[in-house]
Amino acid sequence: MLDSHRLLQDLVRLPSVNPMGRTVSGDQFYEIRVTDYLERFFRDLGVRTERQTVAPLRDNIIARYESPDSPHTILLEVHQDTVPVDGMIVEPFAGEIRDGKMFGRGACDVKGGMAAMLTAFARLVREKPVGAANVVLACTVDEEHTFIGVQLLMASGLRADFAVVAEPTSLQIVDAHKGVVRWKVRTEGRACHSSTPEQGVNAIYRMGRVLPVIEAYAERLMQSSAHPRLGPPTLSVGRVEGGVSVNTVPDHCVIELDRRLLPGEFPEAAWRDFRDHLTAAGVPAVCEPIWLACPALNPDGADEVRRRLGAAIDAVEGRHVVRAVPFGTDASSVAEAGVPAVVFGPGDIAQAHTKDEWIELSQIDRAAEILYRFCVGR
Repeated sequence: MLDSHRLLQDLVRLPSVNPMGRTVSGDQFYEIRVTDYLERFFRDLGVRTERQTVAPLRDNIIARYESPDSPHTILLEVHQDTVPVDGMIVEPFAGEIRDGKMFGRGACDVKGGMAAMLTAFARLVREKPVGAANVVLACTVDEEHTFIGVQLLMASGLRADFAVVAEPTSLQIVDAHKGVVRWKVRTEGRACHSSTPEQGVNAIYRMGRVLPVIEAYAERLMQSSAHPRLGPPTLSVGRVEGGVSVNTVPDHCVIELDRRLLPGEFPEAAWRDFRDHLTAAGVPAVCEPIWLACPALNPDGADEVRRRLGAAIDAVEGRHVVRAVPFGTDASSVAEAGVPAVVFGPGDIAQAHTKDEWIELSQIDRAAEILYRFCVGR
């Protein structure tokens, strides 16, 4: 029998840090080590396996269990990457086990969920239960930054009757979440020596006049029509960058915006509405093109996957709940391609991305049992 705890320890010990847009080098970055491990894992199982190149050192890997007696197909999807390790107070790649928990970057988000999916998948291959669905297990890249892995996966034509996407949900079902669209706003100036600032135009001062307009727009969004489960749309300025040195009047300033979308909202429409607001306010700023867009997860159409997964959770946990969350996942890209999807996995999102990230090991075993029952239809 596969040891899911040892499997998770192996995965945590293989760094797969997403550089998050930074120029980096080193053997902790990108997913290649995890992908190679997964390829060996699937080939040892004897299942059909495919690598799908997304970017240098970044491949999706897809494995298929082909049931002899079912016309239905389930997609299990999980991302390989983790956030960076800056500021961690535990050894990020040790996979230390203490007090029934495993510590390390990715233990909770989302290698614990990956270990559960791999364990359930391997059991299907080994036992070949009568009535089990065909199962596609897709391990994708770059979920933590731009979602390019899952978007390429779905653009390649992969389809299923429904899908479960791994994220830490405390073994409960998430069927709705907000989407996100991001872009930058730029102000231009004219550089000169800081000893004669009157000869230049300070782009940071110009951005200072833009920010109150953006803040007012964000407050207006918060007062707009809210989704009954997800609340209102939101907008936040998360980064600012400007100038080249303290003794030079800056000729540019750039801010980065994060706009959270509700089901039914479209990224381009959200961007245009914001741009028109700045234009109407007459501020000296330029909206740059969208650089990331991921839709919201709409719960409509997910009745059957909620029912089946809920029954599997009830059989193991005794009861289940269905939740909506504000953060984004790969599930919305899967659903956008026409595959009804929900989010499920071991671990608590409160432990994800933290300085001492950890997961309760017993949840991994229970998640694996739930996923196995879900795929078998029991």
